Amino acid sequence: MAERIALDKVESTLTDLIETLRDGHQGFMELGHRLEDPAAKRFFMEETQVRAEYAAELENELHRMGVKDVKVSASTSSKAHRFWGELKAKLGGGDHALLDTAEQGEDVAKKAYVDALKHDLPTPLR
Repeated sequence: MAERIALDKVESTLTDLIETLRDGHQGFMELGHRLEDPAAKRFFMEETQVRAEYAAELENELHRMGVKDVKVSASTSSKAHRFWGELKAKLGGGDHALLDTAEQGEDVAKKAYVDALKHDLPTPLR
């Protein structure tokens, strides 16, 4: 029974991280399309791929643990975060406002990873 509880906690933790990565992927894609600066645009488009690869790695770990169907939806906080980014852009904030929004999103992602590491995860996942 304790083993099942531990597996449930690992699954929940990884699912939260996958959700965060998918949110970041979507947010960076939106930023990449909205930014004017070509180098920043290219950076964010490349980072969308990195986020997708990280999410796929974690999803594969869940499959190895026996989780057949990984269900993840965009979190409410990420939807709100992207909304404010869009609002800033519409209010004339330009690239600076969009980059500020990206930085806030990365702070959320970093916190998600710090929180995940507080849990008792199997060594390969750490």
